[in-house]
Amino acid sequence: MAWNEPGKNDNDPWKNKGGRDQGPPDLDELLKDLGNKFGGIFGGNKPGKSGGGKSFSSFGVGIIIAIAVVVWAVGGFYTIKEAERGVVLQFGEFNGLVEPGIHWQPTFVQKVIPVDVQTTRNLPASGFMLTEDENVVRVEMQVQYRIVDARNYLFSVTNADGSLEHAFDSAIRYVVGHSKMDEVLTSGREQVRQSVWAELEKVISAYNMGLLISDVNFKDARPPEQVKDAFDDAIAAKEDEERFVLEAEAYALSVEPEARGRAKRFEQDAIAYKQQVVLAAEGDVAKFEKLLPEYHAAPEVTRQRLYLDTMEKVYSNTSKVMVDVDGGNNMMYLPLDKIMQQQPQRNYLNATQLSPLQQNPLQRSKNSTVNSSSNRSDRFSKGGN
Repeated sequence: MAWNEPGKNDNDPWKNKGGRDQGPPDLDELLKDLGNKFGGIFGGNKPGKSGGGKSFSSFGVGIIIAIAVVVWAVGGFYTIKEAERGVVLQFGEFNGLVEPGIHWQPTFVQKVIPVDVQTTRNLPASGFMLTEDENVVRVEMQVQYRIVDARNYLFSVTNADGSLEHAFDSAIRYVVGHSKMDEVLTSGREQVRQSVWAELEKVISAYNMGLLISDVNFKDARPPEQVKDAFDDAIAAKEDEERFVLEAEAYALSVEPEARGRAKRFEQDAIAYKQQVVLAAEGDVAKFEKLLPEYHAAPEVTRQRLYLDTMEKVYSNTSKVMVDVDGGNNMMYLPLDKIMQQQPQRNYLNATQLSPLQQNPLQRSKNSTVNSSSNRSDRFSKGGN
């Protein structure tokens, strides 16, 4: 049922009961009412009073502005720590750098971004990579770096840390891809580390990111789990090879001085034997020179005596016994036991008298010299020259 139907006494609740149509509120009246309320708060005109209201309203607005200015000024103070440098932006554009300490900036005009330039940061990188000989290894490395130029760090690239991470991963994959698997896993790890460092420096220097690489650490390198046992055996064999090489070098160092000493002793013995042979030969020559006048005086007697002396020397060094059967008896006693006992003593005396070398190739030269002397004696006793 509608409120304004005929016969309902025009009971519409939204109809203007004052006899006038109700329109939208007047904006001027709303602003005037709002000004009166603020004027009442800060001592402005009140209902029933007049004069001086406008001045009190201006005074309140001034206080609000003063408080806002104080808050704005106090909010502009900031502190830069000892390890930081402040990058000042004015309306979003680089304006300068500030050193550590307390500074002031106009709020909403300038903005300061603190950047830590002393702390060393760590960035890890790892993953499966393909080597030059088409093997797969998992490499884990870590780069240590710090910021040396705050401006370039913030504005040279969009994200300096992210760019460094991508460059580091790219450098690792490039170096591992140009290295053999054995070099990455065992002997060439230091070379791989140095190569990754150099490659990373070359990449980031082109972007001038304001970063300084302080170190690159080779954390770990291992083959896939499916072939880990085989590579462990290969590494163990490599370690055994190195151990054997070290043991061989140690043995060589211990044997070499002894061998040098033995060689020096043989050299000295050879020199002594040489001198001994020369002196013996000179003695034989002197003896024959003394016998020469006697030989001229009595050739047959001298020849016979030399022959007997030579045969005595020859038979004294042998175990054979010469027997004159025609002039001997039917029974003869031969002391073989004494002959055999005397034979080693004669050999030892002859060896010590002729040469200090035992069981040496020079001994054969000595024996040949003695034999040649005996032959000369035989020829001389038989009338030879």
